[in-house]
Amino acid sequence: MTDSSNLRQRCCSRRGFLGSVGCGAAGLALLGVSRRGLWAANRAKRRNIVFVLSDDHRYDFMGFMKGSPAFLETPNMDRMARQGAHLANAFVSTSLCSPSRASILTGQYMHNHHVVDNQRPVPAGTVFFPQYLQKAGYQTAFVGKWHMGHDHDAPRPGFDHWVSFKGQGAYFDPTLNINNKRRKFKGYTTDVLTDQALGWLKDGRDAKRPFFLYLSFKAVHYPFQPAERHRGRYAKAEVKRPETMANSERNYQTQPHWVRERRYSIHGVDHMETGQYDNDPVPSFDDLYKQYCETVHGLDENLGRVLEYLDETGLSKSTLVVYMGDNGFALGEHGFYDKRDAFEESIRVPMLAYAPGLVEPGMKITQMVQNIDIAPTMLDLAAARPPKAAKMDGLSFLPLLRGESIRWRDHILYEYYWEWNFPATPSVFAIRSERYKYIFYHGLWDHDGFYDLQTDPHERHNLINVPAYAEQIAAMKKQLFDELEAGGGLTIPVRRPLGERLDQRKNKR
Repeated sequence: MTDSSNLRQRCCSRRGFLGSVGCGAAGLALLGVSRRGLWAANRAKRRNIVFVLSDDHRYDFMGFMKGSPAFLETPNMDRMARQGAHLANAFVSTSLCSPSRASILTGQYMHNHHVVDNQRPVPAGTVFFPQYLQKAGYQTAFVGKWHMGHDHDAPRPGFDHWVSFKGQGAYFDPTLNINNKRRKFKGYTTDVLTDQALGWLKDGRDAKRPFFLYLSFKAVHYPFQPAERHRGRYAKAEVKRPETMANSERNYQTQPHWVRERRYSIHGVDHMETGQYDNDPVPSFDDLYKQYCETVHGLDENLGRVLEYLDETGLSKSTLVVYMGDNGFALGEHGFYDKRDAFEESIRVPMLAYAPGLVEPGMKITQMVQNIDIAPTMLDLAAARPPKAAKMDGLSFLPLLRGESIRWRDHILYEYYWEWNFPATPSVFAIRSERYKYIFYHGLWDHDGFYDLQTDPHERHNLINVPAYAEQIAAMKKQLFDELEAGGGLTIPVRRPLGERLDQRKNKR
């Protein structure tokens, strides 16, 4: 590795995040500017921000990606990658809806914001980054799926305009809470939410002030339901099943035992193939796979509507658009049909940025970014400096979007706490570098995971018991627990059971 590569990819720990936002004192020194000077420059040319979030959209299901199904059409995501930047190594710190969304809005790891599952309310006193945008003069709007606090849809702090629904919502005919007034709509929810977002951009804001729009789609959360106009679009397509899906000794001989057992759970392909849930037949794997792709296509179509409006009105010249997924999703890999775990399909997400004049067309950013970086990046762009008490764990990747060479992290941290509602997945803590991944499973009589992502990108061969890697494993394990301990992440929460427990085993070996 060259000296310049080492400089760009040097570890930047979660406690190495110096200052409220930005790339830290070391990074600013590298750029040759002061923190004060950077804030002043940003404030003088503040951009509008459109942040588009999807649900369960895995990182490689975009048309331009090598691993994407050949039949999947995503022309607008392809366009964003072509005319903007593709952040090719984007990850979440927790692969679950509510915790990931809380990390996006707070810039914090789950063990700091304490939204540890989909049932818990947001702790009192939690501050979301749009609140700082408001103080900086931005007008803010939230449209779509909130999903923190279970079934609550009431307006949250930080947003001047509010459009949302309860919990997971529905794919069709949604009931929306619009600024504390509920209204029933007809149509496909992805379309309806885009209508609401465009309506606010056209008529609901002050054209003289910068704006922040957070458009949060329900799609493509399970059960996958495409728009009627897209239903059956890929019915005749051929599905290529992942190599690690087969229930074979080759796929499981070195994996922890729980990995194989999970395929029989509500989140496993054996349940998908042969089981029944709530007395309804489960569609075949291939049918679900195609429905997922059809739902992604509708998502892309509506992303295009937003981009088209910004271009037609000239707003794209002064707006940063960021698209990402809230977490990944396994479609058969390791026998899984879910997220939560620390395998690549679960923790990696799509992330694209489009900003003419700011982001050079066709950029491919390979540094590892996370959902905890969204808040500091947005605040950096807006020159909306939060107080030190905000204690954000993330970093601003705005310099990366500008093409600047800065010091950056060389690994990411991942955590997931066992859920009473879905007990097939244990508590998971992981550290991932560019080449290696170490996974620690808490509370199991089982072995951990260690994978060489360079030689084994599909994580089929667990090297945890290979003597040649003992030193590397020990070092990464120490690093994982050092970072958790430094940030208060060693307390495993014990929570009162809430909601329904889905622990049926649908198929036996």
